[in-house]
Amino acid sequence: MIATLLKPGVLDGRAVAADGAFAAACAAAGATIVAPGGGLIDTLVVDAGRLFGDGGLAGLRAALDGAWSAVHEVATEQWLGDDGAAGKLVLVAPRGDAGEHARAAAAGLESLARTLAVEWARHGVRATVVVPGPQTTGDELGALVAFLASAGGEYFSGCRFDLR
Repeated sequence: MIATLLKPGVLDGRAVAADGAFAAACAAAGATIVAPGGGLIDTLVVDAGRLFGDGGLAGLRAALDGAWSAVHEVATEQWLGDDGAAGKLVLVAPRGDAGEHARAAAAGLESLARTLAVEWARHGVRATVVVPGPQTTGDELGALVAFLASAGGEYFSGCRFDLR
């Protein structure tokens, strides 16, 4: 799927902090996959859907707190301040049918992305949220994340992408 949506090498020279399928999709497009604290990060992908687990209030808290912790760590170390480098943040919400409070988690992540897009715009930080639908495949989700990490993703900040 990625080969049909993105030119090979579109992420050459970009460092992406992601795991699982998101790391694989970005690596297939040419990105170098790094861990937080492992060097300069151009794009941070936070899979809050994985953090959400089976849902409920514990899942809601895990998704939102976990996302903020990851974002705060990378942003304060690399993106904010006078000598900070611009960066992109892609938050991936749980699917709407992932369990109780999944939609609340998506709304909270959307609020976080919109707020950070405004508050951190002066630092060159762009934040988006992706909300997969029940029919969304892993390839489709990975392709969108890779696109958002690319130069084409620089046109989006504070946006919510709802997939079907």
